[in-house]
Amino acid sequence: MKPILEVIAFNLESCLIAERAGADRIELCDNPGEGGTTPSYGLIKMARLNTRIHLFPIIRPRGGDFLYTHEEFELMKVDIEICKNLGCDGIVTGILLENGDIDKERMRSLITLSYPMGVTFHRAFDRCNDPLKAMEDIIECGCERILTSGQRQNAMEGIDLIASLIEKSADRIIIMPGSGIRSDNINEMRTKTRATEFHSSARVKIKSKMEFVRSEMNESLEQFMLDENEVKKMVEELQKN
Repeated sequence: MKPILEVIAFNLESCLIAERAGADRIELCDNPGEGGTTPSYGLIKMARLNTRIHLFPIIRPRGGDFLYTHEEFELMKVDIEICKNLGCDGIVTGILLENGDIDKERMRSLITLSYPMGVTFHRAFDRCNDPLKAMEDIIECGCERILTSGQRQNAMEGIDLIASLIEKSADRIIIMPGSGIRSDNINEMRTKTRATEFHSSARVKIKSKMEFVRSEMNESLEQFMLDENEVKKMVEELQKN
């Protein structure tokens, strides 16, 4: 099975880089400082018009936890309809209950609404109280994959749990390692876990090209951009085996 590389894009230029560098799928997000929130209508539309690879916007109405109000849940539904109407291939989302269980009722509702788009359960999974039970609940809901760092700060630290999840999933769902995946460890992750899909931010900070800078304004004008060379290196590593 050909390995799949998904990368995060926080802007349109990063989407173009992702396709040019050979990535298979884009997770489209806004607000890197919040860990990723739902991108704007304009960004989703332009990303879809300008790329051919799979496009999965994140459906996350705000930063913080994954316990949502009724109003936030309704907003997520509206954003899913937008993604569907714009021709996206899937979405990335996740909802938890107060006790750390998967909110199966709401997830089923979002998955039904998303059809025929695919649904990835994002790293809200890494905040759940019982990863094996959560995996079974997510399978029951109908998600096609889970993005996880193995409930650790990065995927290499959580590699044992990732391997266990992949084994116990028995091909019923895709377990996609993410967080800290780079060209120098992606094949180690592949070998030790038997993962077939991989997720990477592969991002770098780009300095502002402004010639005039107001020194009194104490803020950074840097932006995150996808590192084209790093994406190419990961693609090359995955092609070795």
